Amino acid sequence: MPAPAPIPSATQLSGWGRFPRLACRVIAPADADAAVASAAVEPSLIAFGNGRAYGDAALNPAATMAMRGCAGVEAFDPETGLLVVRAGTLLADVIGDFLPRGWFPPVTPGTRFVTLGGMVAADVHGKNHHRAGTFGAHVAWLDLALADGRVLRCSATENPEVFAATCGGMGLTGIILRVAFRMMKVETRLIRQETLRAPGLDAVMDLFQASEDWTYSVAWIDCLSGGASLGRSVLTRGEHARAAEAPAPLAPPRARGWRMGFDLPGFALNRWSVRAFNALYYRAGRPGIALVDLQPFFYPLDAILEWNRIYGRSGLFQYQCVLPLDASRAGLGALLRCIAGRGAGSFLSVLKRFGAVPAACPGMLSFPMEGYTLALDFRATAANLRLAQELDAIVADHGGRLYLAKDARMAPAMMRAYPGLPRFRAARAQLDPAGKFASAQSRRLGL
Repeated sequence: MPAPAPIPSATQLSGWGRFPRLACRVIAPADADAAVASAAVEPSLIAFGNGRAYGDAALNPAATMAMRGCAGVEAFDPETGLLVVRAGTLLADVIGDFLPRGWFPPVTPGTRFVTLGGMVAADVHGKNHHRAGTFGAHVAWLDLALADGRVLRCSATENPEVFAATCGGMGLTGIILRVAFRMMKVETRLIRQETLRAPGLDAVMDLFQASEDWTYSVAWIDCLSGGASLGRSVLTRGEHARAAEAPAPLAPPRARGWRMGFDLPGFALNRWSVRAFNALYYRAGRPGIALVDLQPFFYPLDAILEWNRIYGRSGLFQYQCVLPLDASRAGLGALLRCIAGRGAGSFLSVLKRFGAVPAACPGMLSFPMEGYTLALDFRATAANLRLAQELDAIVADHGGRLYLAKDARMAPAMMRAYPGLPRFRAARAQLDPAGKFASAQSRRLGL
């Protein structure tokens, strides 16, 4: 990943979805001390990592603090796997440095181009939530710059209420400066992957149930098929391959470096093109077992830099919800029927199973609950925004909630599904009574 280009002091910023776009004054501290000093004097600001939150969660027109200058490894203990990094460090750099030594992050989202501070702020989850929980469950401690200029060390035992508000708190408690978390030992960079087809929604949910002993599982799901094929899917599950399984030590794959250098025209994504893509993808998902490199297994879209431009100049929004386990079959069926009925094109449609949330996952506003999460990308059009409101009603009726890191448009009423919200508001009021740390999202949702 190339070094970020210098950001002008005032610029149009957006999240990964390129929707919405806001004019923001950008400050870019060179180190943690400068970040602390800026946080103490700015009347209103929010931290901005590498811009991979989809919507407006890291945008503040008054001051948006670009944290990529606060990057680097500070310490690593090879006996315990405890890694201490500055918050602006990219996950890609951690993997690049430590995978050759036999270490891998315990939880990873679907892109490696995120900062570690952002991973804490969103309390990210991965394909192994049913086994490992969220990233916050593996954070030993973090340092947080508060509104009054103090720096607080936070963990499950030291300032635990602040820690719980910060993991998943979308940067609203302060500026995360450094993160200490436990890496996981692996023997190779390969994944033993099994691919399975599911002809419909019931079948893929049964496959997830049968895959609980696998470390990783995820499904691509056809959101436009209907009838008996409603929810047809290609499920992949995986394990880290042991050294004895690998034919020979493998070097990292060559970086493809392919960049989406232009915006596709808006008409390119429609129900017919997406339907054709879905049919091809389903047929291409041939059942079988193979050893694959972990980059395409975990980060398939990272092979195309700026893939968000596929959705055209209007941008996109991602709709990610989670439904409780006992309501998932009915709720997912209702969501898919609604999407298919509107002919809304989303070819990046992902289904995952969340496990029971362990006590070690601290976040007051952490997104997962035991059940199923569905993530869909939509072009940001008026029709799709209206569709999202229909989907909101279905999610709310089935006791579900939406993911803050992906949100760009939900209404404040949807936050009622977060049982930790009153506790979060109380913690934030005590830490930052003037509401210094704020984003366009937090103001929209009344957080």
